[in-house]
Amino acid sequence: MEKREELQEQADELKQIRADLGMSRKAFSEYIGIPLRNLEEWEACRRKMPEYLLRMLIYYVKVNQYLEKNELKEEMERKVFDGQE
Repeated sequence: MEKREELQEQADELKQIRADLGMSRKAFSEYIGIPLRNLEEWEACRRKMPEYLLRMLIYYVKVNQYLEKNELKEEMERKVFDGQE
């Protein structure tokens, strides 16, 4: 695959994740904890996002959606961040 096509495919996938969440770039960058500038560069195909990061973002979003849907997010955060279990 050509570099430009690879960048575009990656940007499209990232934009789709953000669109599925209904978030602006700023809100999404805060949600996942990355600089807004990086997100803008990746979505504009000016920089390549590390492959592992895209996989991690997909996983992070899906896990959060599952936890929220099943009303487990607050409990899980409490256990993880308060050192329980």
